Amino acid sequence: MKIVTTVGFLTTLSYTHAFIGTDTISSRARTNLHATDDANRAIPDAPPKQQRFRMAQSLLSSLIHDEQCFTTAKGAQTFANSCALNVVYEDCYEPQPIVGRSAVADHLRARVKARGAEAQFRIDKISDGSNACGFAWTWTSNHLEGLRGTTFVELNESNQIVYVREIPEPMVKPGDFILEVLKTVTADAVSQPPPEYVRQTPRKANQIAKYLFNEVQGSSPEEAMRFFSDSIVYRDFNYDEVFRGKAQVQKFIQDFSFPGITFATQRFDDGEMSTCFTWEVILDGAPEGSAIKGISFYELNDDGFIQYVRDVPESGIKPPPLGKLARQLRPALGVFQPVPIGSRTGGL
Repeated sequence: MKIVTTVGFLTTLSYTHAFIGTDTISSRARTNLHATDDANRAIPDAPPKQQRFRMAQSLLSSLIHDEQCFTTAKGAQTFANSCALNVVYEDCYEPQPIVGRSAVADHLRARVKARGAEAQFRIDKISDGSNACGFAWTWTSNHLEGLRGTTFVELNESNQIVYVREIPEPMVKPGDFILEVLKTVTADAVSQPPPEYVRQTPRKANQIAKYLFNEVQGSSPEEAMRFFSDSIVYRDFNYDEVFRGKAQVQKFIQDFSFPGITFATQRFDDGEMSTCFTWEVILDGAPEGSAIKGISFYELNDDGFIQYVRDVPESGIKPPPLGKLARQLRPALGVFQPVPIGSRTGGL
């Protein structure tokens, strides 16, 4: 089996077809401690209850909630002040990454101005990483919620933000049509024998994700499903609806397991109960340079099984035409048809 994140392939075909210290960080981010309860987990040898300071999670929570870094000009500058001089900000809505602290400040301030005073930014989920973390988010305004996405953030040794990847959801969700598209692109791919792996039972979220994608991928569906909760909710942004339960998720994974798809993970956070990581997908037969970048967010339940997944792709055309039009028509929400706040409960 290949554990293949399907996000982003339709957009592939659309065009082929430092030196600030921790003194700049909010005091609330430095002192906010988060407890992890790892007891009573189904996967054996669970660690005891413990507390640890999660720098990345605390910093980003403070910048977003306390400093309002995505909704005020002052907050945007505070975010930039928390970055390394050589920070790289991959806003995957834009044609090129934003490089450097000053450029990031300008970019974030411009976005604040474009969205207007009524825009609000909500964290739906945030991983408990220290060296890096990721968060799933939604834009809201006037009792409505709109554009969703995921952001991955990595810190350097001085606890400065050194790398960001941010990807909003695509406006068009092709559903199962993407299967036919992918099979057409990879029609000439040669089947390879499944890779061998050594069976393991990792317990932390980031370790489980690494095991599934870097070792088990392409081998055993049964081994992969061992780590999923019976009540798993899987949000893949190629689809309007979520997949619920192990049967739907296993079918989804098997449907996208065929020759010609190379899934390459790139950066992982160090989250224990939830994790965020970046990746790219390369299709045999697709034009050179057409790899699609993406982000995944995994969350465990109290028993140590994966209970929630969100996958989101970049667009092959930047800025994506429909996404750009939606932001022009509804700048605070970024979508054509917003929904009432709270109506996406569970699937987010």
